[in-house]
Amino acid sequence: MMAHWKERARQLRMELEALVLAYRDPRVPWHARLFAACVVAYAFSPIDLIPDPIPLLGYLDDLVLIPLGVLLALRMIPAPVMAECRARARNQALQRRPNWFAAGVILVIWIALAALVIRLLI
Repeated sequence: MMAHWKERARQLRMELEALVLAYRDPRVPWHARLFAACVVAYAFSPIDLIPDPIPLLGYLDDLVLIPLGVLLALRMIPAPVMAECRARARNQALQRRPNWFAAGVILVIWIALAALVIRLLI
């Protein structure tokens, strides 16, 4: 069951990446581009309509609003354009490599913060 949900989350992320590519395509009508941009911005934004700490409701907006927004955006975009954008998104995902530099920077920041906390406590 958990594998099913992980696969669905991967598919949703791939659709979001395809929407980013479709947003940039001049063959997409302006209203679809605007809506797709709003959906992608909301999906990747750390700010939600309902904050995540609120029990159940906090994650409900992510589980309902984002897939619904993606579905509506996909209906606005011409099918041939979307198929091309999905193929490009898959190719980009296959060519993507881990960013070890960014991972190293984040690791150094966490170690520095841990050292600071330890220093303040001792």
